[in-house]
Amino acid sequence: MATRAPQRAAAPRPKRQRRSAEEAHEQILDAADKRLAEGGPSGIRLQEIAADVGVSHPTILHHFGSREGLVQAVVQRALAGLSSEIVRVVSERAIDASEGAELVRLVAATLGDRGHARLMAWLALEGRTPENAPQFLRGLAAAMHTRRVVETATEAPPEDTLFLVLLVSLALFGEGIMGDAMRRSAGLEADGTAQARFHEWLARVIEQHLHSPGLVGGPPVAPTKQERRRGRAKG
Repeated sequence: MATRAPQRAAAPRPKRQRRSAEEAHEQILDAADKRLAEGGPSGIRLQEIAADVGVSHPTILHHFGSREGLVQAVVQRALAGLSSEIVRVVSERAIDASEGAELVRLVAATLGDRGHARLMAWLALEGRTPENAPQFLRGLAAAMHTRRVVETATEAPPEDTLFLVLLVSLALFGEGIMGDAMRRSAGLEADGTAQARFHEWLARVIEQHLHSPGLVGGPPVAPTKQERRRGRAKG
């Protein structure tokens, strides 16, 4: 006669403890961030996060209003921390390719490994975007352009630096959502170092461009044959 395997005892839930409103707020965000990294956006469930922290479900609603409010707060905190760190590093010293690669990996880890790119995509599809998202890129571009002018005496307009920041952000955001699929499509699925090499290559592209006159405001790009044919057809 088969014997039943002994059941594992459920992990004890954290005891509820007295904490300040600020401590509870940060601990809830920490728990949601951890759930996001482990299970993606669907892993952010209020009941489970409440159990993780040792607070009641109404306590989370008191702090964030709803699940959507908590999701917004998770993304906003991640962007604020990322922006602060990058602006600090860029403002303090010149960034060479190796340090640039570290910054690229920092952004990639936040957006990809920790799941924030998928969470931001979900928010965007729902018609919501983090409140501080525009300031994140604008502030980063301003800090980078100031350093660019100081280090290279470039005459490139600020918009050239802004477009570079936008391009890199779009690349890393896309990687955070579909990086594995894109590498498979490029035939790199078996190459365990492809992602790191891409980050190093991207950092070198950034460094080289920051030391160039830039592209915005340069000579106009000649139209292609197809564009010329379309122009003649319209005329």
